[in-house]
Amino acid sequence: MNRLEVKLVRWPAEAASLARYRQMNVLRLLVVEGRAAPPITADVKEDWVRPPVSKADLMARIAALRARSDVYAVPHVDPVGVLRYGSQSVTVSAIGTAVLSRLAADFGVLVEREELLGLLPGNDGDRNALDLQIMRLRRRIGPLGLGIRTVRGRGYVLVPQSSEETA
Repeated sequence: MNRLEVKLVRWPAEAASLARYRQMNVLRLLVVEGRAAPPITADVKEDWVRPPVSKADLMARIAALRARSDVYAVPHVDPVGVLRYGSQSVTVSAIGTAVLSRLAADFGVLVEREELLGLLPGNDGDRNALDLQIMRLRRRIGPLGLGIRTVRGRGYVLVPQSSEETA
């Protein structure tokens, strides 16, 4: 299914479909029927309209929904160590923040091992320290749908878990 596909859902008549689309993590535009109250959600992948709605307004709402969700398609680590990806987040250690921030800055692109080694405080070239940090980060970010792929002898790549290959 295309990540930018927007599912139109009649609310509340298609509540079961809405629950399924939420689990699938697809974009959803609810068409709120009659005098029904729209569901309250903080999910950036969901919005609503009430008919009648012009085609131009509907297309604008769909475009805004896609634009909002794109902001969350790339992981971001804030300075206090919170990794945000999609509508989810996890906290990471101070050392993990430095490494993960660098990987997230080039999401999907190789980051050289030597550069990541330089981010470890007091590191005297101990390659095992980086391996341990990467192992811890993999466990921490897995539930968000992210993975860290090893490029043997070169470095690491932060990727969506669905495209992660076993190293």
